[in-house]
Amino acid sequence: MAAIIANPLDFNVDDLYVDLRQSIGCRLYLKCEGFNFAGSIKIKAAAEMVGAMERSGELRPGGTLVESSSGNMGVALSVVAASRGYRFVCVTDVRCTLTARRAMEALGSEVHVITEPDAEGGFLGARLARVARLCDENEGYLWLNQYANPGNWRGHYRTTGPEIAKAFPDVEVVFIGAGTTGTLMGCARYFRENRPEVTIVAVDTVGSVTFGRPSGRRLIPGLGTSVRPPILDASYADDVVYVTEPETVRTCRRLVRHGFLFGGSTGTVVAGARDWLARNAAHGTATAVAIAPDLGGNYLDTVYDEEWVARAFGADVTADVTADVTADVAADV
Repeated sequence: MAAIIANPLDFNVDDLYVDLRQSIGCRLYLKCEGFNFAGSIKIKAAAEMVGAMERSGELRPGGTLVESSSGNMGVALSVVAASRGYRFVCVTDVRCTLTARRAMEALGSEVHVITEPDAEGGFLGARLARVARLCDENEGYLWLNQYANPGNWRGHYRTTGPEIAKAFPDVEVVFIGAGTTGTLMGCARYFRENRPEVTIVAVDTVGSVTFGRPSGRRLIPGLGTSVRPPILDASYADDVVYVTEPETVRTCRRLVRHGFLFGGSTGTVVAGARDWLARNAAHGTATAVAIAPDLGGNYLDTVYDEEWVARAFGADVTADVTADVTADVAADV
């Protein structure tokens, strides 16, 4: 039967999984979250946070929302705002892809781009300072604050976690990327309360301070932070794996050679899952699920652009991928 909708929020594919054995050589199922009108998993948290603000009476017709985002949440909130008649102001920075910025603007959002990082809080600290200033200078601006808003994780507690449990009743390991940590906290809380035997592995990027490591240069938007998110409770993660950005690029390029155009956040999660499974041989035959936060359309001018990758990480990054894929074909993985 045909699906007929009148609101973009009424469409989201929540039961599509990719078996990655042929693509990356290990037993891993990838939950694809990008098939909606925002193109990423962020649509769930965006709708949850805005809905809670509406129910509380804080957000009224014609109101103005403001949020800091590296890209995906900004696009998701742009979709929500446009569909419900709100204004949306997004504060992002120069790492946000041009495609994401254009998508937000096409949806009617106002986009502020931060060009200089804060001395201590990096680009995120600078973005949050701009958000605070905008709220001070504009009466009626409402900051959603995804970094501390419980609606960020509640959306995934209600949806993403139960969806995985339903699709894979025997799931043993779940890999979840850590950005604002909304997806991580929502799914981890769900499994802790309903399936405590499931191992939750958080995937972070090298250079992120989320789990206490030192801050470093990060060029790919999505996962990782320069300011620890207040909603994070690290005790819900059984393990944390860290992925370098060159490895994120390699993994994205490896997946696309098999026809799967995924985003940078997804590349990081898959790379982390593959590494963890390789180091934990006892889980080699476990039923493992990783969450793919986004598709690759927003990364065509970065992760999938040869010149950008060469400038950022060196030309040898893509050469390594060619060698890996050739080896896979020879081994008939």
